Amino acid sequence: MLAEELVLKQRTKILHALCSSGSAEHLERVLDILLAQGALIWEDYQNIQVPGRTLYTNARQLLDLVYTKGVDTCGLFLHALKLVLPEAQAVGLSFSESCSNLEENDERQSTSNQTLLAQRPSLVHKLQGCVDGVLEALLDSGHFSSADCDEVRLPIYTPTQQARRLLDHVRSRGDLAASVLLQYIHQKQEPGLPLNQRELTPPKEFLKYQKKLSSSVSAQACFLSTYGGTSHMSLDDIYTDGELELAEVNAHGPLGLEDIVGLAGIVNEEADTVLVSGEAGSGKSTLLQRLHLLWARGLALQDFLLLFPFSCRRLNSEHNELSVQELLFQHCCWPDRNQEEIFQFILDHPHQILFTFDGLDELKQSFTDEHRVCCPTQRAPVHVLLFNLIQGSLMKGVQKVVTSRSEAVSPLLKKHLRKEVVLKGFSPAGIDCFVRKHHRDPTVAAKVLESMQANTALLGLCHSPVLCWIVSQCHKELLGCGEGSPKTITDVYLMILQHFLQHQSPLKSTMGLGWLQEHLKTVLLLGQLAFEGIRSTCYIFSGTDLEACGVTEKDICMVFLIKSKDMSSTHSKCYEFSHVTLQCFFAALFIVLSSNTNRSVIPKLFELENMRETGLTRVCFGACLPSSDQQQQASEKESKAAETPNLQITAMFVSGLLSQRHQNLWLHCCPSAAVEKKARQVAKCLSKGIQKHFRSIPQPVQGEKKSMHAMPDFVWLIKCLYEMQESQIAKDAMSKLEVDHLKLTYCNIGPVECTALAYVLQHLRNPVGLQLDNNSVGDVGVEQLLPCMHICNSLYLRNNNITDEGIRKLIAKVIQCDSFQKIALFNNKLTDACMQDFSYLLKTKQVFISLRLGNNNITAEGAKQLAEGLKVNQTLAYLGLWGNRIGDAGTEALASSLEKSNSLVWLSLVGNGVGSAGACALANLIRKSTSLQELWLTENCITRTGVECLIQALKHNTYVTSVWLRNNDLSLEDVEEMKQLESRLIF
Repeated sequence: MLAEELVLKQRTKILHALCSSGSAEHLERVLDILLAQGALIWEDYQNIQVPGRTLYTNARQLLDLVYTKGVDTCGLFLHALKLVLPEAQAVGLSFSESCSNLEENDERQSTSNQTLLAQRPSLVHKLQGCVDGVLEALLDSGHFSSADCDEVRLPIYTPTQQARRLLDHVRSRGDLAASVLLQYIHQKQEPGLPLNQRELTPPKEFLKYQKKLSSSVSAQACFLSTYGGTSHMSLDDIYTDGELELAEVNAHGPLGLEDIVGLAGIVNEEADTVLVSGEAGSGKSTLLQRLHLLWARGLALQDFLLLFPFSCRRLNSEHNELSVQELLFQHCCWPDRNQEEIFQFILDHPHQILFTFDGLDELKQSFTDEHRVCCPTQRAPVHVLLFNLIQGSLMKGVQKVVTSRSEAVSPLLKKHLRKEVVLKGFSPAGIDCFVRKHHRDPTVAAKVLESMQANTALLGLCHSPVLCWIVSQCHKELLGCGEGSPKTITDVYLMILQHFLQHQSPLKSTMGLGWLQEHLKTVLLLGQLAFEGIRSTCYIFSGTDLEACGVTEKDICMVFLIKSKDMSSTHSKCYEFSHVTLQCFFAALFIVLSSNTNRSVIPKLFELENMRETGLTRVCFGACLPSSDQQQQASEKESKAAETPNLQITAMFVSGLLSQRHQNLWLHCCPSAAVEKKARQVAKCLSKGIQKHFRSIPQPVQGEKKSMHAMPDFVWLIKCLYEMQESQIAKDAMSKLEVDHLKLTYCNIGPVECTALAYVLQHLRNPVGLQLDNNSVGDVGVEQLLPCMHICNSLYLRNNNITDEGIRKLIAKVIQCDSFQKIALFNNKLTDACMQDFSYLLKTKQVFISLRLGNNNITAEGAKQLAEGLKVNQTLAYLGLWGNRIGDAGTEALASSLEKSNSLVWLSLVGNGVGSAGACALANLIRKSTSLQELWLTENCITRTGVECLIQALKHNTYVTSVWLRNNDLSLEDVEEMKQLESRLIF
């Protein structure tokens, strides 16, 4: 029966249930829910709750209004009744089965006033113990008068009615008043500040559930669940911290695990979602797993009473519509009893609950904020619930941590983030630590590390935890390969393929190049499974999926597939590749080795824009393998363009597998003519893709250099060129590039990308400025860039985690490069220890014109060392040392060394603790210089005495145009007087 008919048929029973107790509480709770869900607008509520009217009359008015609004509103009304009425009063009433599936009003806005409506049921509960406190806050802010407060406090009202009257009054006062109320509640809900004394001790059933959930989380997290899951490695034994940084600011320094949900780096106070981004294989899943384990053991995140872990990969397989309550309990941990009481506690204490969602980029649907759901008991598709949780429409106040690959994060998602934390893989020390943990035998560990360090390309690859694991796992193959040591990502994955295949075979059959031919059938079957998975955004495979591709138990024993820990499908075994990159690798093997793929596969694989526009399955893979499941094809049209990252990884592996270096492997596996044809296709696609980027370069503005700002797709193409290891293709591609400046900022450039860039950019015909600001280059990446330094005239490496060690190697190289003239290294980790290297650079290169080392850790001692080089150099025009700790002594040394310079134009010592002694030393520099034009001394400790010295010096210098002195130790009167004396002083 339709909900509308149920309301009409049961009208008398409903009236009795709502009003027979004599209390308006049930009616008002129903109204709260309907307001929150958008079934009633504020005017409807006011027409029902007319002061002085009887309870029965108000209830009849509600029933009349609900019935006239139609079947959807009737459904929501019946569902609200079901939630509100005690079991005894609900006896004899029928409730619509579909009522909880109805969607929210999409047009609701996120102002503070709208939040009062959307969260009304939980706000009523939260306000019961703190109405007086909120009234005082509203009184202090001027939004309420004493009369307003007295009206809310009338003794005829129950505590819940006082809370509702308070919400009604606040709403009539506008958005600012609503903000005061919400801010008060938010502060009261901070850990350790419960709303009232009753909430200090959770109910007994809640504590039992907390213990059960902790036990479940601990059991899931204690063994490494990603690429190492095949060998049941204890997370405690193998976990190694990766480098964590804030995406927006770098001044905070290195982050720990608990800083992910801490206060550092918050950019949106209103948001609840933290994004942990990073490349495939950077360790995001393992990091979350470590957080889960520490919470379960009571060692971290103890401000959170409950932690609910979710895998987006596994949520893909949930096809039923769920409420938030069902999502939590069915997918994480089911309470033994009192589910409603436990869930209500969760709703009442959102700031003490943490949700984690691993692998947002693996969800089939792209993030959108179009479909709004505000009620936690309303059912909706799982991805709709997830998106509403992320943006805060659902469960506002609950902290959420989401992981995703960087390139899959849209600007639409970023506006809903509290902050973004970037996981940048292992530092050199992290690589060392991981290898030593992986190999308990110190002798073996030392040999593996020695082999890595002897091959800088391999060391760069091991910056990625998944590649570091593969190299460590295959240490015997690595130590025995001599000159054939891996250079590319493809090399490393071929090594793990050989490692596992040969461990399944007798020793006599694994000699030479025949190892692949012997296992070709298994490789093709797993390749087809991987290929079909990439094709349909599928990462978890059922027994039916395996059977459809012919994968047998013997193939599973090869350990490339591992059992999926899918909590929602315990009735059947599911499998997944031990890492998503391994799935991409097998898909690439299938493309290279299979004779069943269409000849258009490779061109379409490299034309990602076409895929985004027309849908990847129909254009790229639809022509390769037939699919009889029409329902699946229909759902694939909804698959998201964020699948592009996995297609790019697959394309990169295809490039590497088709390089000349590996074609001997395929001799007995498939026709060599077919392989050569595919290799030519890849080369043509890469050349075409690179040229397309070059053609998009705009013409320079008159008087400026021609610049190319590369997009992330450009970096991917460069990596594909490197994987092919065909220098002629790289040379041909780069010969067409004619720019003065190549900009690759915010492109997720790490050591792996640096290796590829150097391999390709070394073939440029003319020197360029290379800008790599705000990436993850690090010391290892700097070393990878050295082969292309001869074509760089300037290098910009702001905010890249570079230390003194990386600088030593860089300077040793650039001294030999005739064209190199400029370097910018601000926001890194440089100390006095590398100042001698810069001093040597200045002494050696008499064509060097710009050195910018702002925001590092340079002291007076480092400045003195640098000064030795400045005394000799006669070409430096720009010297930037802002944000260090040089002080007066360092400033005096620099000023003295620059007195004879005829080239210095610009000098910045902002924020260096420079006092009047330093200012007087700089005054001597001004007095003698014939080239200096700008001097920056903002944010220092210069007093009137120092400024007077500068004024006297400026009287003898007509070249200086400005001296910046804002925020020094000067009174307003001093500033006004100095301005009159010298117009070139800027305060």
